[in-house]
Amino acid sequence: MSKPKTSERGRQARVAAPPPRPPARPRRAPRVGHAGALASFAGARGLRARDRGGRVPGPVGWRSVVTSLLSLAGVGVAVYLTLAHYTKGITLACPATGAINCEAVTTSSESVVFGIPVAVLGLVYFVPMLALSLPWAWRTPVRLVAGARLAASVVGIGFVFYLVYAELFEIQKICLWCTSVHVLTFALFVVVVTGWDDATAAWHADGARVSDG
Repeated sequence: MSKPKTSERGRQARVAAPPPRPPARPRRAPRVGHAGALASFAGARGLRARDRGGRVPGPVGWRSVVTSLLSLAGVGVAVYLTLAHYTKGITLACPATGAINCEAVTTSSESVVFGIPVAVLGLVYFVPMLALSLPWAWRTPVRLVAGARLAASVVGIGFVFYLVYAELFEIQKICLWCTSVHVLTFALFVVVVTGWDDATAAWHADGARVSDG
């Protein structure tokens, strides 16, 4: 059998060979909206925090919101009582006869402790408690913050017991504005004490991170 000529073999090879593929076009990166950009930015910040050995803050719980609102209300009442104590033109909106008599309580000798008006002591209590009740204070792994918040709530409720005793047994009059401060202080004490596990969650997270590292 005769072999095909060289030109015919070359022609058959060119016909059998597949045509070359066109070069692939570079694919465009998908567009990222504002939400995606924010998520990417937050993720990058979280990675940088982990690289630096920091802790990525968790979500803010309801305790921070409740304690912040209670402390803010306490600051408002304490400011009102302080202005009424130092300003003669301001009269407390409270009955002045019978068992409920705000003026008799706020002008008594028990309304001043160690030379400081009780209303001012209320400001000294509620202003730091407001700072210690903000979201950062509940999320921080710094143990001093949670300890200071707990200690302040314990001191506050102890002072409330003294004031209630003075109203009932020494002054024998009730001040409605003072009672509102007592209720706010008691509510803060309950939320802070029962939220100790939430306050110390950052400690356990940092301990687990250190042990894993």
